[in-house]
Amino acid sequence: MNLTYLKRYWQLYALISLPIIYFLIFRYGPMYGVQIAFKDFNLFQGINGSEWIGFDAFREVFAMPDFYTTLRNTFMLNFLDLIVSFPAPIILAIMLYEVRFKWFKKISQTILYIPHFISWVIIGGIVYQLFGNQSGMVNGLLQSMGFDSVPFLTEKNPWLVTYLFTGVWQSAGWGTILYLAALTGVNKELFEAAEIDGATRLKRIWHITLPSIKPTIVTLLILNLGNMVSIGFDRPYVIGNTAVREYSDVLSTFVYRVGLQSGQYTLATVVGLFQAVVGLIFVLGSNYLSKKTTGEGIL
Repeated sequence: MNLTYLKRYWQLYALISLPIIYFLIFRYGPMYGVQIAFKDFNLFQGINGSEWIGFDAFREVFAMPDFYTTLRNTFMLNFLDLIVSFPAPIILAIMLYEVRFKWFKKISQTILYIPHFISWVIIGGIVYQLFGNQSGMVNGLLQSMGFDSVPFLTEKNPWLVTYLFTGVWQSAGWGTILYLAALTGVNKELFEAAEIDGATRLKRIWHITLPSIKPTIVTLLILNLGNMVSIGFDRPYVIGNTAVREYSDVLSTFVYRVGLQSGQYTLATVVGLFQAVVGLIFVLGSNYLSKKTTGEGIL
């Protein structure tokens, strides 16, 4: 590297060094603990002092029926989330982009962003207040109108719908940021030319707006596919309950219950390593398919 170039742009290198240091400390540093998956980890003996057991812990985890149930639920919830939640910010961003009143757009964006900053614990409380069987506001309104109450939180299919649309409400507004940023780079003259040629608004969206944000959509889709085996702990744990455990029990709650509550740290590490490896395979596979089919990719 040319030292003159480094001296001239040292501020930029100083800025980029901060995220690099962050990743080294908090992303690569903890990878030292991955070896727990191959040891009979003892908290008092530490990682180096624990006995090496090879793949015995993997065999134990893969022999558990609950592991395959939680793996199925993780895939199912993430796949349904991909279908329901992934298009939501795209549609919302296009709608906001088409709004011509700036004051309305700013107010709408602020309102839509707020749910992202609310803890899932608070959202869980809101969900139970709204959709609870006995004291829920929605069921109270349905009963006052002469309808039967709906078991939003105590039966599998209604719970699944509640889970999915709660996720859309919480994440869709925040997800519009990247798409709106991509839309700001679209050449306005393309819209003006299309309008002169008689293109309707829907045709302008289909032929100009969507192709303009296609690279962003593909990149985020690949990243989402990479997280098909990973799922947050808080959302299924807070909204879930024993009545719908057949759907709500996922890998993260499995790790919490079997690995952490029972003190079996080796099993928890095995599941975490399994998620990381499968997630990497999904990212590489989806990126390869994307390049073959659309010519877009992130790697």
